Amino acid sequence: MRMLITTALAALIAVPVMAQEWREDYQVLKFGILSGENERDRIARYTPFEAYLERELGVEVEIFTAGNYDGVIQAIAADQIEFAFFGSSSYAAAYTATDGGVMPLVTRLQNDGSTGYYSIIATRCDSGLDDLASLEGKVLAFADPDSTSGFAVPYFNLSKELDPETYFAAIPFSGSHEAGVQAIVNGTFDAAATYMTNETSGIIPRMVSKGMIDEGEVCPIWQSPEITSGPLAARSNLPQGLVDAMRTAVMEIPEKDPEAFREMSGGDESTQQGWIEVDHSRYQWIVDMRDWLKKQRRS
Repeated sequence: MRMLITTALAALIAVPVMAQEWREDYQVLKFGILSGENERDRIARYTPFEAYLERELGVEVEIFTAGNYDGVIQAIAADQIEFAFFGSSSYAAAYTATDGGVMPLVTRLQNDGSTGYYSIIATRCDSGLDDLASLEGKVLAFADPDSTSGFAVPYFNLSKELDPETYFAAIPFSGSHEAGVQAIVNGTFDAAATYMTNETSGIIPRMVSKGMIDEGEVCPIWQSPEITSGPLAARSNLPQGLVDAMRTAVMEIPEKDPEAFREMSGGDESTQQGWIEVDHSRYQWIVDMRDWLKKQRRS
């Protein structure tokens, strides 16, 4: 009996020790962020989060950025980064590219209890372009081939009503959400696909708050059905202890470091209250949609 008790105690002690062993192999952690806005602002928003993770996890943490969405997808597929903040479509792309080698951990929870957002098509408010009919023969810019709200969802839904390839004069990629909206203002594109959570949260109000565009300069004229918010995802080949530690740290940041959370979630215009845990089943429909889009391009 004494031997059994001793063995049981040893097993209990070993569990937390083993859970900490990941630090020996992962002394530097890298997390990727997508190119939704310019690189300087992306890094500035996530730098307080980076410092928070270093305090909580006890290892060095680095931000990874790329010029487009695919750069982050390829980095996690090549085991160059451990975690990444994805949109739904870019997560699905990473899931497909790695044969299921990534897994979602958490996604955003808004103040109203929602966990989604919308794709929109926007134009200059003074352009006279106020619906899809008025965009026939015009230039509609998408953000990035791996963007959920900036390409996959609007293209998929528009295709139910019209053929984007022939209905619009051109459908180029702007490279990022901010670049597309800025190009509307500059007159380069007639319209651009981007995203919004509500009237006070999204790319347009964020760009207004940063002084990049004026209030009332860009207006949404089309809105998609609700999209599941993208996840913070991890490589599936990471130690469980590391994955659990990251999930816990992110879930606790609203209480432990409110300022870092405010910055990473969008600053003063943010409507995010926290995070909820998610699994892959939440995003399978996005994987299916991307498969449909791929088949359309092939045909």
